[in-house]
Amino acid sequence: MSTRTASIVILTLLALSFGAGVVLYPSLPDQVVSHWNAAGEADGMMGKFWGVFLFPIIMVALFGLYLLIPKIDPMRANIESFRKQYNAFWVFLFLFFTYVFGLTLAWNSGYVFDFTTWIIPAIAALFWFLGAFIKKSKRNFFVGIRTPWTLSSDTVWEKTHALGGKLFKLSASISLLGIFVGGDMAILFILVPVVVTVLVTVVYSYLEYRKEVEK
Repeated sequence: MSTRTASIVILTLLALSFGAGVVLYPSLPDQVVSHWNAAGEADGMMGKFWGVFLFPIIMVALFGLYLLIPKIDPMRANIESFRKQYNAFWVFLFLFFTYVFGLTLAWNSGYVFDFTTWIIPAIAALFWFLGAFIKKSKRNFFVGIRTPWTLSSDTVWEKTHALGGKLFKLSASISLLGIFVGGDMAILFILVPVVVTVLVTVVYSYLEYRKEVEK
């Protein structure tokens, strides 16, 4: 995906988010639900303005980060080598945020549902897309599995991200099982696989680096 196309899609999602907030703002309560617990039950409130527009404002900041990273990374040439994948990942990330924002607006508009059940498929899709994305990434300081050892070696970076890509895709599949479990346990099917993936890839990157040094 080209940078121009990605920027247009992201700006469109930003416009839709702000537009939806403006249109629904008069009909929303003075205090809107802004947080849900592991069981998918509302347990946090926020003033209407920030409850409605905080998410879109954060998305604007993230758009600035998307544009800035390729310009300031010391290894910007590496980012350019997988720029299409970089752009596609950010588009998917903004689709994810827009979806979550849509769920928030729907809930506060009177549609009551199990938030966890609706968010799990989106999280699983995000994990899957992340797994596909990082396998294509090259060494840089901002995106990917950045440990002292992956940043020190292209070989360690590639091996670690090949493993990480598989583990994130596996985490996506496991996360979906949370839909069938439900309740407080559902969140564990999201958190545990990701924590294990992070720990395994960190340790793996160190071991691969040690192998390279010994050679």
